[in-house]
Amino acid sequence: MLLAVADRDAYANLLLPQLLARHQLTGRDAALATELSYGTLRGLGSYDAVLAVCSDRALDALESPVRQVLRLGVHQLLATRVAPHAAVATSVDLVKGVAGKRPAGFVNAVLRRVATRDLAGWLEIAAPARDADLVGHLSVRYSHPRWIVTAMAAALGEAAGGDMPETEALLAADGERPRVHLCAVPGLAGQQELVAAGGEPARWSPYGAYLPDGEPSAVTAVAEGRAGVQDEASQLVAAALARVPVRGGDGRWLDLCAGPGGKARLLAGLAAGQGARLVAAELREHRARLVGSATAPTSACRSVVADGLRPAWRQASFDRVIADVPCSGLGALRRRPEARWRRTPEDVAALGTLQRGLLSSALDAARPGGIVAYVTCSPHLAETREVLADVLAARCDAEVLDAPGVLAQVPGLACAGPDNRYAQFWPHRHGTDAMFLALLRRGAP
Repeated sequence: MLLAVADRDAYANLLLPQLLARHQLTGRDAALATELSYGTLRGLGSYDAVLAVCSDRALDALESPVRQVLRLGVHQLLATRVAPHAAVATSVDLVKGVAGKRPAGFVNAVLRRVATRDLAGWLEIAAPARDADLVGHLSVRYSHPRWIVTAMAAALGEAAGGDMPETEALLAADGERPRVHLCAVPGLAGQQELVAAGGEPARWSPYGAYLPDGEPSAVTAVAEGRAGVQDEASQLVAAALARVPVRGGDGRWLDLCAGPGGKARLLAGLAAGQGARLVAAELREHRARLVGSATAPTSACRSVVADGLRPAWRQASFDRVIADVPCSGLGALRRRPEARWRRTPEDVAALGTLQRGLLSSALDAARPGGIVAYVTCSPHLAETREVLADVLAARCDAEVLDAPGVLAQVPGLACAGPDNRYAQFWPHRHGTDAMFLALLRRGAP
C-alpha cells in the first residue's frame, strides 16, 4: 500500500480494503496491517527526520521499496508495541523480498540505530528547537508539512511562530486513529438500531453512532444501505441545511457536487421526511453511480450526471442547495493521511476558481428566499472565508445566515469560527473532521 501511495498516487482509504480482501486478512491481522499502513503515513514526516539522522544516505537516493521498509520499521520501533528485535528482523526479511539482499545490511544497521532511542528522544535531535523555530518544530514533531502548520494556525486565529497551543492540539489530533462514524438514513434506520448493533450514540448528531471496532458492513443497516459510514461533522452540516426555515415552497432540493454520496444519502432521507425531493448532481459518471447506489434505498432522490458550473436545471428553481465543493481535504488528514504529503499550496490556490464558481452556481440555482450551504472538508482560509468574501462582494442577492446559531440547537455544540457567522468543526475540539459550513439565503436578484 505504501508503494502504491508513494509511486502511483493511490488513495489509502480506497486501496487498503482491497488489499486486505485480496490477501484474506481479517481480525487482528487486518487491524495490524491497517495500523502499520496508516500509522506510517501519519508519522511520515517525523520518521523521515529520524531516518535522516540515523542514515548516512539521503532518503531520496534510496529505491522506493527500501524507503517504505525503513518507514515501516521506524513506525514499529517508535510507535507500536512490536518488540525491537522483531521489528528489525522482519524489516530485513521484507527488504530482501522486495529489493534483494544488497540493501539488507543497510536496513539492519539503520533500524538498529533507531532502536537505541524512543520517539521523544529522537525528536529532540531531529526537530528544530521549539524556541528557535516553533513552526518547524511542530512540523517535525507532529508530522505535517510546514505550510500546513502555518495554514492551520491562520485558520485557528493564531499567529504562526507565536504561541500556538490550539494549532499544536490540532496537529496532535491529526495523528490519532479516528473512530468510525456511522449515519442512519432518517425514515429507514435510527440511531438506536446502530447502537443495538454495537455502536455508541454520537455526541452531536441524532443520526450518528461510533463503531468501536469491527467492520461497518457487519452492521445490518449498513449492509442494507439504510445507514452508511459518514463523519459526524458531515452529518451535521447536511442536517443544518434542512433545518433552516424557508418561506414558501420547500419541495426541491439540490446537491450540486454529490459524489460519492454520503451527504446525498442523508439529505435524501431528510427530504423525504419533509415532503421534498433531492436532485443529486455529479460531474463524473463513475462517482454518479456511487451516488445512485448510496441513495437507492430512499425514494426521494434522483441522481444525475451534470456539471455544477454548467447546470442542466432551471435557474432559481431550488428551495435548498448544498455545494460541498472539491477541496484540498486538509480537514480529513486523520482519515486520509497521505493528503498532507500530496497537496501543495499551489493545489489550494488552483481549487479557488472552481470553488468560487460552484458557490456562485449554487446561489444561481436557489430561488429567492432559498437556502444555500457552502461546505468544505478543509479549514484553509483560501478555501473558506476568502471564497465567501470574494463571491459575496460580487453579488447583492445573498444574505449570510448564522450557521453556528442553527447548529446551536444541538445541546452543548459550539462550532463558531473566528468569523462567528460561519461554523467550523475541528478534530481536537469535536472529534470530527475539520468541516466548514456557511449558510446563505438567496435574495432578490
